[in-house]
Amino acid sequence: MSSHQPPAFALPAAEQPQRTLVFAKRAGASVLVFLLIAGAVRLAYNQRESENLKQRTAESLQRSVIAAHPKPADSARKVSLPASLRGNTETPIYARSNGYLSAWHKTIGDAVKKGELLASIEVPELEQELAQARAQRNQAKSRLDLAKSTLKRWEILHQTDSAPQQEYEEKRSAVPQAQADLESAEANVKRLEQIEGFRRIVAPFSGVITRRNVDVGNLISAGSQELFAITQNENLRLTVWVPQVYADDVRAGQDVTVRFPEAQGKTATAKIDHVAGALDPVNRSRQVDISLPNKDGKLLPGAYVEVTLALASKNKALLVPANVLVIDNEGPRVVAVGPDNHIEFRKVKLGRDFGRELEVLEGVGPEDVLVASPSDLLVEGDVVRTVEPVQKAAAKPQDKNKTADQTPNIPAGPKPASNTPS
Repeated sequence: MSSHQPPAFALPAAEQPQRTLVFAKRAGASVLVFLLIAGAVRLAYNQRESENLKQRTAESLQRSVIAAHPKPADSARKVSLPASLRGNTETPIYARSNGYLSAWHKTIGDAVKKGELLASIEVPELEQELAQARAQRNQAKSRLDLAKSTLKRWEILHQTDSAPQQEYEEKRSAVPQAQADLESAEANVKRLEQIEGFRRIVAPFSGVITRRNVDVGNLISAGSQELFAITQNENLRLTVWVPQVYADDVRAGQDVTVRFPEAQGKTATAKIDHVAGALDPVNRSRQVDISLPNKDGKLLPGAYVEVTLALASKNKALLVPANVLVIDNEGPRVVAVGPDNHIEFRKVKLGRDFGRELEVLEGVGPEDVLVASPSDLLVEGDVVRTVEPVQKAAAKPQDKNKTADQTPNIPAGPKPASNTPS
């Protein structure tokens, strides 16, 4: 007997809606979770973009400055100062007596020895004065002889009490008076003889005549007119004035270099002879005397030269580019970048100026980072970003011959056949 039975896998009709409801709940939960995850991801993405935007905005608002780095200055420095060559001994020559120039025996460029005659002066009046003085000396001598002989006779009379005492004293005092008159006349004769010797103008030392300002017949006045100038040029002298900033580094015996501009770089070595013990209060400099040998006589006194002194600096200075300096009402300053990239204004003490570089004595350290060409908009405490300057690459030596090497080496191919019929 057969009966109809439902298949084994078929669910009851009451369980199908319940299963559909569970599936819908799970799908809705999955969608909700997906939406929550997507919202979280979107929120995180928006926050990251916001942070990136803030960072890019801050970087765009942050100033960029070009960095400059101090470097140690050379402790050995050279100073060039102007000077003029002078003779080791030079002097103008004047006359000591009045008269007319009768002859000159030496002129410019002549080498003379000490005591050699340079010129002669004619003084007729002096000869007459000298003759008169000699006659007065003879008169005084005669009076002295007479006074002595008279005193001898009066001494004989005085011994026999035949002469009055007063007259005897007068005769005795006449002898020293006559002696004094003779000495006075003798001194006058020597004075005039010495003046007569000044008629001969002689060289006070061996040297070269550099000037002659008189000619025959000129009226000569004692001490008012230069007749000759003589210079001793075997050894020359130079005098330079060293500024106060370098004055402590100069020492006697130090070698210096003398450069002659007209000789296209020719130099000579000289020595410092004397150094002044004080500064000149007018120009605040120290006088330095230098000797320069000139055995061959090629160097001329009066020539312009440049003296270079090699000095050892005691200060440990730094060199910085000139464009880092800021000068305002507070004095010279530089703009430095601190470790936290904050701007700092520092006062500095300057040394020498080399044009593109400056010497800084105080206020900057070797590890500091300075700002080149600082903007007027920079203020204390600003946060900046430093940029290193681009260094220009040095040209390679082989680049100079690059043009010559650009031609390729083409190998020689086979010789083309001639079209000319044989």
